[in-house]
Amino acid sequence: MTLWFLRRLAQAAGVVLLMTVIVFVGLHAIGNPIDILIGDDLNQQERLEAIARLGLDQPLWRQYLAFLDGAVHGQLGRSFVYQEDAIHLILQRLPATVELAVVALLMAVLLGVPLGLVAGMWPEHPASKALMAGSILGFSLPAFWVALMLIMLFSVQLGWLPASGRGATVSVGGVAWSWLTLDGWQHLLLPAFNLALFKISLVLRLTRAGVREVMPQDFVKFARAKGLSPARVLFVHVLRNTLIPLVTVLGLELGATIAYAVVTESIFAWPGAGKLILDSINALDRPVVVAYLMVVVLIFVILNLVVDVLYKWLDPRVRLEGAA
Repeated sequence: MTLWFLRRLAQAAGVVLLMTVIVFVGLHAIGNPIDILIGDDLNQQERLEAIARLGLDQPLWRQYLAFLDGAVHGQLGRSFVYQEDAIHLILQRLPATVELAVVALLMAVLLGVPLGLVAGMWPEHPASKALMAGSILGFSLPAFWVALMLIMLFSVQLGWLPASGRGATVSVGGVAWSWLTLDGWQHLLLPAFNLALFKISLVLRLTRAGVREVMPQDFVKFARAKGLSPARVLFVHVLRNTLIPLVTVLGLELGATIAYAVVTESIFAWPGAGKLILDSINALDRPVVVAYLMVVVLIFVILNLVVDVLYKWLDPRVRLEGAA
């Protein structure tokens, strides 16, 4: 297990290093931030001084080596626009995005798994067919339209929930969290549900498919023959084997939710990292964009590593193959 874990760490480090090259070179191939950051009223000498001050007068390979040197020391560049460390800006906004993504994923699990079990256990029941039809809507409806409809219904028409902002927060360890206050939850529910809608449909369909695949297996028939209760067969034998592919998908979906929450954050004015990266792209603030993408890459790599560990724990066949 230790040797396998060290190999996975080495692979993860290689992926992160490769992504630094792709991200850095890719961002420097599109647009010139000088055209946006420096006004036309500057003369040529002042323009050259500004370019040198931002470090954009260096060859690309020198800029990349300087970026790597800073990354080793925890520095991912200084924002052209905000004149602050880029990683500091990202980490200020990231807890709000992580909070939103985690609540959305919890909604997907708490709603999608039970509904998927129902749809899988009784596939011909009208309720199961209605759930499957509803899941198609969850896949198909655009997130921005759903967000606007949620605001119209729950904020404008009914007045139950606020339409924007993060609400009251409580600081724990120097980090502000909304889920620790009632007002924070009221602000959190609409954007979290908007993010969760697609994932609820995904979890529902994966759970249903897993149940339909596991139910005819011999170990389920044997458990029933032993006289185990239907609830024990379902939750101990069927559900555990159904969770194996779900763990992989949900791990990647958490990373994707953190990375691509920009639409939801923009519509609900949620002060997360997605809104910051959108503004930084518009301003061609390269250090902030690079820092954000590297943080996202690191999140994906860590989540994949956690998923692999959970997969080995959930599926004994994987443990046996590793031991062999």
